[in-house]
Amino acid sequence: MSTDFNEFFDRREQAAQAYATGDGAPIAALVPHEGDATFHSPGGDTVMEAKLVADRYLNDAKAFKLIGASRFEVLQRGSDGDLGFWTGFQVARVRIGDMPEPVEMKLRATEIFRRIDGDWKMIHRHADAGAGRG
Repeated sequence: MSTDFNEFFDRREQAAQAYATGDGAPIAALVPHEGDATFHSPGGDTVMEAKLVADRYLNDAKAFKLIGASRFEVLQRGSDGDLGFWTGFQVARVRIGDMPEPVEMKLRATEIFRRIDGDWKMIHRHADAGAGRG
């Protein structure tokens, strides 16, 4: 795995695309599976503990259908030492559950990453619809 934050961030965006099509494994792989991690979900709840966060991503992704697409609109991104972050919008077109048609979503997102054992891991994600929905 690369220790370069920019290369890692490309993997992060690919994981978001996979998630939008129902595959939670790439995003779950970017989360540490022990120790601390948090997820403030768009639904308003909070998940704490790395393994529970990874499990949540795996379970939630199952609701998305293959038609999905996701991209990031990055407002700020950077890293210094063993910490990195990005903030901006995650823009997606997804079909969830029994929805007859895909919907457009625009989530405000902030993610924090820590380099653990030489690889970047997502230790925090906050995503909400805020004023940017649609």
